[in-house]
Amino acid sequence: MHRDIQAGHAAAVDPFSAVADAVYRIDRSWHFTYVNAAAAQLLDRRAEDLVGRYAFDCFPEMAGTVIDHEYRAVLADGRAREFEYFSSPLGRWYEIRAFADPGGLTAFLRDVDAQHRTEQRRTAELAQLGAVLEALPPATVVLDGDGRIEMVNRAWTANGEELERSGDRPTRAGERYLDAMARYVDTEHHECIAAGLRGLAGTENQAGSTFTLDYPQQIGPIHAWYRLQAARVDASDRIIVTHTDITERVRDQEALAWQAGHDDLTGLPNRARLLQLIGEALRRGSGRAALLFLDLDGFKTVNDSLGHEVGDELLRQVGGRLAEQVRPGDAVGRLGGDQFLVLARDCETAEAAALAFRLQTSFARPFHVAGISVPLSASIGVAAAQPGIDRAHELLSDADTAAFAAKGAGRDRVHVFSPGLREAARWRLEVANRLRDGAVDEFVVHYQPLVRVDTGEIEGVEALLRWQHPERGLLTPDAFLSVAEETGQLIPITRWLLGETTRQAATWAEQGLALRMSVNISARHFSAETLVRDVRVALHDSGLDPENLVLELTETSVAEDPTRAEDQLAVLRGFGVRVAIDDFGTGWSSLAQLLALPIGTLKIDRSLLTAAARLAAGGTGAVLAAIVSLARTLGIRSVAEGVETAEHLQMVREAGCDLAQGYLLAHPMPASDVPRWASRVRAAGGDSCALALQTRSR
Repeated sequence: MHRDIQAGHAAAVDPFSAVADAVYRIDRSWHFTYVNAAAAQLLDRRAEDLVGRYAFDCFPEMAGTVIDHEYRAVLADGRAREFEYFSSPLGRWYEIRAFADPGGLTAFLRDVDAQHRTEQRRTAELAQLGAVLEALPPATVVLDGDGRIEMVNRAWTANGEELERSGDRPTRAGERYLDAMARYVDTEHHECIAAGLRGLAGTENQAGSTFTLDYPQQIGPIHAWYRLQAARVDASDRIIVTHTDITERVRDQEALAWQAGHDDLTGLPNRARLLQLIGEALRRGSGRAALLFLDLDGFKTVNDSLGHEVGDELLRQVGGRLAEQVRPGDAVGRLGGDQFLVLARDCETAEAAALAFRLQTSFARPFHVAGISVPLSASIGVAAAQPGIDRAHELLSDADTAAFAAKGAGRDRVHVFSPGLREAARWRLEVANRLRDGAVDEFVVHYQPLVRVDTGEIEGVEALLRWQHPERGLLTPDAFLSVAEETGQLIPITRWLLGETTRQAATWAEQGLALRMSVNISARHFSAETLVRDVRVALHDSGLDPENLVLELTETSVAEDPTRAEDQLAVLRGFGVRVAIDDFGTGWSSLAQLLALPIGTLKIDRSLLTAAARLAAGGTGAVLAAIVSLARTLGIRSVAEGVETAEHLQMVREAGCDLAQGYLLAHPMPASDVPRWASRVRAAGGDSCALALQTRSR
């Protein structure tokens, strides 16, 4: 009874009865003096079976273990110990804390098997992850769930050493990753990185989610680029972040992008880049922009005569000079070949035209290449953005059209775009398409008689090409021949014209109307070197006597390549074909050229005839007579074109012209009307001049 009361009293005062941890005491002789309920349960023994017994008798497996060692240390020096112990019989890990007391020591045991095994797995994972990190070439860090750097690899450490040498503070394990990155990247990219990591850490993301960002970083004087790639580690809240140096790749991409947008020869923006710049300028608030389209005059001649190396250097110098002359903020580019473009931002028509004239003036100074002074000029088209034009191609097309007009006006000119030019450009496109698709079937030939001035006798006709356009009616050569020359259709058209006119002349000859046929030839035919063959084929197929064919050439066409023209004309003259210089007085022929070529006829242009008439009215002398006398001295017959009045006819008679043609004598007419007109002249006595004067006086 007394023992039960003592036991109940002891239980009542037992301070460890409600403690979850297992608690027991041993004395200095290693006998159990106290075991709480949790310890009894943990040790799988009843407390009364342990109290008073020698510990190694109860648990012989403890001998020589860490428990044996640590308990003896506590009993020896009185200092507390904390350690972990693996119980082989139980197959579990325990955390033990031992404290000295006056009679021995008190031990607290806690089952930490789950935590220990978790930590072991974590340690193994980290070891494995560490091995993987060390094998990764990019600088890599592992972040824990709080965003702190848990592990780094060797590459990251090496980068830190580089930063330290450049004066920056390196980032080490334990530091918050985002705080560290704030030192190396700008605010915009830092915000992107923070948002990407938050997204990876979010509960809605599954393991394997990734985030990628390219960002710039300044490392001392070096501007580098890195690709950040972050991913969640499977079955954990860790995030692994790699930083791959992509500086060379970015520089290569930038170089390729630059090359894609710039001209290899001059380094100026190319067509694609210019269109992009024009589009950006048009999209700006004001939309005020102008384009100057520069087409170099005569560059092909320079290139062919001095060589492509000199030509390339000349183009580089042109680009440099243009860049020096434009306003700050303007852009100079090369479209290709010998064409350049200036984008004048925030610029209206008047200011753009002034800029064009300044650029034109800059070409007055010759260019010096390879020790040679090379004169050069440019035809410049100006187009300012108009309301409703917001596409780069439209503005470029307008500037191109204006440059074409400047070129056609005589080169070294400035021409400002107008809507009428756009219509002309559309017409040229239509003509080019129709010529390519066989418009030759719509061509017709009209004939204007040439008559002797002294007798009025009909000597021949000039063939004048016309286009019977299905919508626009009868068109003169001015409306389509320039386009035919640009598109390479002029020679086929001339070849057709030679065949058509020689057949017609042969037909008239068979009908008793022998007329010399005059046909206009372009300089392109000399360059192609097919003129001799084409004339021979036409004469052969038609059967026309070569003496009855006259080839008319302008002064300009001969002057472009006099040597080539002389050679081919000499061959033609050798088998009987006659040669005439047309539009004399509008070009720059020299006596030497006239004497060198096998010319039989000189056709005096109507403009010279009109000028001579004005001079004659002012009493300044017989200018026309001097020209005719010069031609006769050279053994060349003269033809006065544009005889439209009785006064004109009187003047050419007094000047001694051999032949005349013009509206006074006869208008151009279809082939079917020529015999009827000739019949009327014969019926009137055979003098077409007298008939014309008689008809005019009525």
